[in-house]
Amino acid sequence: MSIKAQGSNNNSNKLEWFEEARFGMFVHWGLYSLLGGSYQGRTMPDTTLANGNSWYAEWIQQRLEIPMDDYKALAPRFNPKDFNADEWIGLAKQAGMKYFVITAKHHDGFALWNSDVSDFDIGATALKDRDILGELVAACRKHGLRYGFYYSHWQDWEHPQGAVPFWHSPRRATDFEVYWKQKCLPQVKELIERYDPDLLWFDTWDNEAKELITAERRDELISLIRSLSKKCLINGRIAMHDPGDDIDFREMMDNAYPQDMQSKPWQTPATMNHTWAYHGNDFNWKSSGEMLRYLVSNASKGGNYLLNIGPKADGTLPLPGVRRLQEMGAWLLANGEAIYATEVASNLRGTQDVVFTQKKLEGDRQAIYAHIMGDAVDNKLTITLAKNVDTCQLLDTGEILHFSNAGGDIVIELPKRARYDTSIRVIKIITRQQGIY
Repeated sequence: MSIKAQGSNNNSNKLEWFEEARFGMFVHWGLYSLLGGSYQGRTMPDTTLANGNSWYAEWIQQRLEIPMDDYKALAPRFNPKDFNADEWIGLAKQAGMKYFVITAKHHDGFALWNSDVSDFDIGATALKDRDILGELVAACRKHGLRYGFYYSHWQDWEHPQGAVPFWHSPRRATDFEVYWKQKCLPQVKELIERYDPDLLWFDTWDNEAKELITAERRDELISLIRSLSKKCLINGRIAMHDPGDDIDFREMMDNAYPQDMQSKPWQTPATMNHTWAYHGNDFNWKSSGEMLRYLVSNASKGGNYLLNIGPKADGTLPLPGVRRLQEMGAWLLANGEAIYATEVASNLRGTQDVVFTQKKLEGDRQAIYAHIMGDAVDNKLTITLAKNVDTCQLLDTGEILHFSNAGGDIVIELPKRARYDTSIRVIKIITRQQGIY
C-alpha cells in the first residue's frame, strides 16, 4: 500500500520521487557556523543565561544574547575556502541519500545567495562572486539527487519586523506584514526562479507561529509557489498549527518518529548529535546503527528520514559525521532494495525488533523484507504469513534460508550472527501475491 498525497494538490507524479527516496541529507550552514556554539567565553548550552540552555548552535545569536550588529559583523569573516559542492553531494550519494536540503536562510536572516531584497547575504562575504546554491544545485544534478531549500519564512531576527523568539515582545501583525512583503515573499520567489527547487522546507512548531502565520498568509505563500513551479513540494511545517490541505508532505517535529500511519507522505528531520549547525563541543554522536534503525522504522511506516550534518565554517564536513554517513551507505549498498521505492506491508504487524517493507515484483510475485533490528531467539524468525512462499534469503549475502510452515506461520532459520555483528539483517521473502491476502 503506497501512501499518496491527499487534498487539493493531489499530483502523484511530482510526489513519486519523494515517496521512493526514503533518505535525504539536511545541511545547516551559515554565519553561525563561524562560532561553532561558542561566543566570548560562553558555550552552548549556557544555563547562566535565561535562554541559553540549548545545544542548537544555529540559535547562538539569540541564545547567547549576541547584539545583532556584532552578529552581522561576522559576515566579512565568512570565507569557507574549502567548500566543495561536489564533495558534499558526492558524500550524500555515497551514503545512499536521494535528496539534499540546505538552509538557504535560517532564523538569523542571513541568505546563502545574493538576494536583491537584502544585503544580509552571501554578497557581504568573501564568497560574493560565487553562487553557493547554484554550485550545490549543479552537483545535485550531476549526481542524480533531488534538492530543496530550508527557508525561515516566520522568524527573521535581522529584519526589524521579522518574528522573534517567544521571550521577546511579539511582533504586531501589521509590522510583520512589512517583513512578509519586503523580504519573505520576494526571497521565496528568487529561490524558485533562480534554482528551480524540488521542495521548499519551511519551519514553524507547535502553536507559537499561529498569530503571524495565519491561514491567509500560509495560503498566500503556497499560491505564490504553485504559480511559479509545478514540481516544488511544500512541507507541513509551513504552518504546523494549521497546515491546511494544500501541502505535499507532513514534517514531523525534530527527531520525532510517529508510531502510526500518516495520511500524507511524511518525513522526520533528524540530527546526528544534539545540534543542527556545527558545534565544536557537541560530541554526542549517535551510532550509524541507531540512525539506520530510525531510517528502517520510518520506511516501514511509509516515511522518509532527513538526516542533518552541520559543516564547519571552512566548508569541510566533521569527520564523525562523514564516517557515520559512509557506514550507513555501506549498509544501504547491500540492503537498499528493501528501503527505496518500497511500500508499507500493511498486513504484517511489526515489533520493536522486526519491521517490514514490501515491493511488487514481476507477474504475481511480491517481495516482503523483514528487517531484524535485534537478536532473533534461537536464530529463528517466525512470521504470520500465507503459506505460498517461494524462497527466503539473507539479502546481504544472497544465502538461501530454510523455512517451514508451523500452524499458519512461516518459521525461517537464520544463519548464526558473525562475531561482533550488530547490523540490521534483512530477510527477503518471495511470495505469490494472491497468497498474501
